[in-house]
Amino acid sequence: MKASQLYKKLEKDFINSDLSDDWAKYMESVRDFLSDNFKKRSMGLVCDFTKEINKVYTAVFPSSKVMKEILAKKETDIMLFVHHPSIWDIRKAPEVFQQMDRKLLQQFKNRRISIYNLHVPLDNYGKYSTSVSLARVLGIKIKKPFAPYLGALCGVFGKTEFLTIQELREKFESVVEHKIALYQNDIDEIKDKIVAIIAGGGNDINMLNEVAKEGVNTFVTGISILNDHSKAAHDYAKENKINILGGTHYSTEKFACIAMCDYFKKIGLPCEFIEDKPVLEDI
Repeated sequence: MKASQLYKKLEKDFINSDLSDDWAKYMESVRDFLSDNFKKRSMGLVCDFTKEINKVYTAVFPSSKVMKEILAKKETDIMLFVHHPSIWDIRKAPEVFQQMDRKLLQQFKNRRISIYNLHVPLDNYGKYSTSVSLARVLGIKIKKPFAPYLGALCGVFGKTEFLTIQELREKFESVVEHKIALYQNDIDEIKDKIVAIIAGGGNDINMLNEVAKEGVNTFVTGISILNDHSKAAHDYAKENKINILGGTHYSTEKFACIAMCDYFKKIGLPCEFIEDKPVLEDI
């Protein structure tokens, strides 16, 4: 497929004028690799390195592990689709997002491997979105979206068949394949069997305020660690009796990137998700 054709379709299907982002201003160390369009709006085509795309790989972050795994395949004229154009690592706070390795980027350019990013557009409520995809693997039937974020609605309320927090916790751990965090601020029963979900980094007072207004006592997110940055949100959750379950940034957002493989396959492109490692310090 012509690269320009694919970029045009992704633009049409995912990006609208209400959405915004600001990645480029933090990516000075790799600015010379960035497309002019990305420098202006921080979404869409990150690195324009090929005219033809014969295969797509998807990943949550363009980590060195992911980039090296793709390079090891010795392929050319392909694309890496990522949810984030930078690499999350809370262990390196306050610089929690690290930039792509320049040497690996040069190899991507030499091999004609483009990089495409949908951050806010993939968080936005829709078939492939991060919170919708997480709800799906948890077996939660979506009722409605919520949580305004940079022009998007990044969260969902949904109905679960589980009766208790412990049952949901077991399911959550089974799908992410590691331990999750539980901050229990209310009874074990899931009130009205309704769950609020924001994949990634939803532990924020503004988001929790919507959860409280709905009378929901169960909130599933990614980054849930109790630290100086999140203390106010945790205090708010405690005051409003909202149980928080955290499954890491990576593990709660990867299901959207897995789902995107179906999107690319439907338009005739082979696609493969590249696994990475969750940062358990997130929880």
